Formats: sequence, structure tokens, C-alpha cells
Amino acid sequence: MSDESHEPFKRLFFALSCAPEQRRAIAQWRGALQLRSGRPVPAENFHLTLKFLGAVGVAQIADICTAAAKVRVPGVALRVVLDRVDVWRKHGVLVLASEQAPPELLRLVYALEQAMLPFGFEDSPKEFRPHLTLMRDYRLPVPESETPPEFILRAEHFTLFESHKGRYRALAEWPLMP
Repeated sequence: MSDESHEPFKRLFFALSCAPEQRRAIAQWRGALQLRSGRPVPAENFHLTLKFLGAVGVAQIADICTAAAKVRVPGVALRVVLDRVDVWRKHGVLVLASEQAPPELLRLVYALEQAMLPFGFEDSPKEFRPHLTLMRDYRLPVPESETPPEFILRAEHFTLFESHKGRYRALAEWPLMP
């Protein structure tokens, strides 16, 4: 069995990170739902995934970063309104979703997908749906909330994260405004 420190792959994804005060507010709101199903995503892991890459050879990371740096960014800070609670049964997750994805966000996701094509990552088979995962292994209906969600995720950069043992670590980030 090989020692994990020599593993040539990392699990990577591009995302918009969530400001600490926003993570606290979302975690507090989730707590008020008094959920009885699933595993809560740690608040420090809250993010909005742009493109999941999966297992990536360590040798490829520098080239991926170079390609990401050339992505045509929106030129403005992004505002994504998370105003809907949803259950994605197939994945067993409870998510905060966006009723209306901003066009700048969709353009950024498309540009990232195009930039990653040469690396052979599978193109996303489904339409991009902006969301923030609240719970995993969630098997109940959409919970009722006294306070409807209305969180505005503001992002001035996008980030390449590594997922390792349930923790997310930023590897690189790029500004959304020139």
C-alpha cells in the first residue's frame, strides 16, 4: 500500500468561496431548520462550485492554473442570490440554490469549462445549477423555514480548491475584475 503523501492525484474543483460572516449566517439559518436527516456540511466548507475536476494528476496542476488564469472573467464582482432551498434526491443533498443565475456567472462557468477541455475533463453532462450544499445524505422532503433564505454571495475572485479528507484548501485564486 502506498503512502498517501506520495499520491500523484488531488481532488480538485473551481468555486466561489463564501465570506466568513456569510458562512456563519447560513450555518445559523440552517441550524434554525432543526434538521433530523443527513450530515451537515461544515460551515468552513461552504462554497459555490463552478466546475468539478475530480482526481487530477499533480503534474497537471500548474498547467490547469495557467489555463484558468487565461479565462475571460466577467470584469465585475459576482452577486449570486441564494434564495431557494431544494433537495437533490439523486445526490442525497439539501442545497441553497439560486432562483435566477446571473448571466456573468454562467459565462464564467462556460469559459472555465472551455479552458479545461484540453485536459480531458468530462464536460458537465447537465446544465449548471448554482448551489451551496448544506447537508449530505439528506433523505427528507424540503424543510419548512420560518425565514425564507435570502443570502447574497459576493465574489471578487474564483478559486481552485483541493478536497482532502473532508477539508477544502485553496490552491490558487484569480480576480474576477481586471
